[in-house]
Amino acid sequence: MTEAFIVDAVRTAGGRRNGALAGWHPADMGGEVLNALVDRSGIDPAAIEDVILGCVTQAGEQAFAFARNAVLASRLPQSVPAVTIDRQCGSSQQALQFAAQAVMSGTQDVVIAAGAESMTRVPMFSNTAYHQREGVGVGPFSDRVKQRFGVESFSQFEGAEMIAAKYGFDRETLDRYALQSHQRAAAATEADRFVGQIVPLAVEGGVHVKDEGVRADATLEGIGSVKLLKEGGVVSAANASQICDGASAVLVVNERALKAHNLTPLARIVNMTVTAGDPVIMLEEPVFATRKALERAGMTIDDIDLYEVNEAFAPVPLAWLQALDADPARLNVNGGAIALGHPLGATGTKLMATLIHELRARGKRYGLQTVCEGGGIANVTIVEAL
Repeated sequence: MTEAFIVDAVRTAGGRRNGALAGWHPADMGGEVLNALVDRSGIDPAAIEDVILGCVTQAGEQAFAFARNAVLASRLPQSVPAVTIDRQCGSSQQALQFAAQAVMSGTQDVVIAAGAESMTRVPMFSNTAYHQREGVGVGPFSDRVKQRFGVESFSQFEGAEMIAAKYGFDRETLDRYALQSHQRAAAATEADRFVGQIVPLAVEGGVHVKDEGVRADATLEGIGSVKLLKEGGVVSAANASQICDGASAVLVVNERALKAHNLTPLARIVNMTVTAGDPVIMLEEPVFATRKALERAGMTIDDIDLYEVNEAFAPVPLAWLQALDADPARLNVNGGAIALGHPLGATGTKLMATLIHELRARGKRYGLQTVCEGGGIANVTIVEAL
């Protein structure tokens, strides 16, 4: 079995809800990152054999074969097929792993993994809101599922509170982590560390090239003043990920394609792991998935130079750090979703773009990315920068 290589990885700068990217149809955002990969790599667009695109809220403008619509909105020929993936917040990370599996098997040689999500134009839960409002069905969780786990619903917000309680995190600890995320993201933006990965998008008044959610003037007092999501809890909107619009994409090939198309890879995929566990606490699974990935790769956490652990809620990366005894100086070094935003289906390949470019900028070798996902699932991808 051959290996999988990443030739390039790009993303749009994040747009806040009703912000700079609110005027962009999500299929068009997806099309722009596909175009960027072709332009930057110089590959013949007709050589792309599939586009695997992550998207969580597949409703409205993100419905009806959304990945295919992104291809049709791009300059790729209509001969390029596409498929939409929903593994919740890890959708485009799973798209990357599926793409890698395809080229490693030799079934295909050139595949794009991508993600796109407009949380402004297609709000979270809008794919179930109509049915709930009109009394159509009972929702995604059947009585059998709820009875099995002894709950009336499954909530990521409750899961975040449960993790905070399990690991002993108080609100100040979460708020301090959130402040660090903004500070790191602001420093990275000021130093132009994201420039090489960002695809410019035309917006009213200019070009969107900077993540809109970063607050360079954030303070602990300001973060601490935000209302808690649950009375008596510790999680607030300020120490959780920001609603975000954006798209991202990664070009994945095998060695045969590198030679055939004269491509130079940025990274090699070392390991791909996905695990599932408790759907109630839900967001703790990156801990267990990371342990399995490291074991399968024959590595330890000390072998990893940089980690990207999605900041869905501050307790998630903090619990991961504590459970794995990992180095906080290597975690989300340019900030995370608390500052930069979490465009759901686009986050997986967004984080991979950031991870690969930062590894190369620092002259480091190994990076690990993991995302917590609805239903108690987690993906882990380990890469080697080349």
